[in-house]
Amino acid sequence: MKNNIILINGPNLNLLGEREQSQYGTVNYEDLKTKCVKHSNDLGINTDFMQSNLEGEIVTMIQEARKKYDGLIINAAGFTHTSVAIRDALSIFKKPVIELHISNIYKREEFRQKSLISGVVTGLICGLGTNGYILAINAMQELLKNGN
Repeated sequence: MKNNIILINGPNLNLLGEREQSQYGTVNYEDLKTKCVKHSNDLGINTDFMQSNLEGEIVTMIQEARKKYDGLIINAAGFTHTSVAIRDALSIFKKPVIELHISNIYKREEFRQKSLISGVVTGLICGLGTNGYILAINAMQELLKNGN
C-alpha cells in the first residue's frame, strides 16, 4: 500500500523562479511540483502538492490532512515566523511533519531567524535550495517506513 503525503507551500512560493533568485534559485513552481510528484511516485508515495497565500487556507489544509495523509511536509514561507494558527494546526496533526525552507532562515534577517513551527515538527530541512524538497520527501519515506 502506498503512503500518502501532502506538501504544503505558503505565501509567494507560487512565484518561485521569478522572485529573489539569489535566495530561491531559478526553478519555477510548476517545475518544482512536477519534479517532486515524479520523485514521490518513483518512491511509491502519493504526493499532493499544494500552495496558498492565505493563512486560513493553510490551516484548513493541515486540519483536513489528518484524515487523508500519512505525513506532511510544509514550507510555511513567511508564515513560519508569524503564524501561531499554523503551529497549532500542525501540533494537532499527530503524524510525521517536516518543516522545509529553500534558504537558510538562520543566515537571513533577524526576524526570519525565529520559526514558530519548529517546536512541533518532526524535523527541519533548510538552506539546501529546492533540492531540499527531494531530501524532505526522502526523509518522509524513511519516517513512514520506520513507523515514526
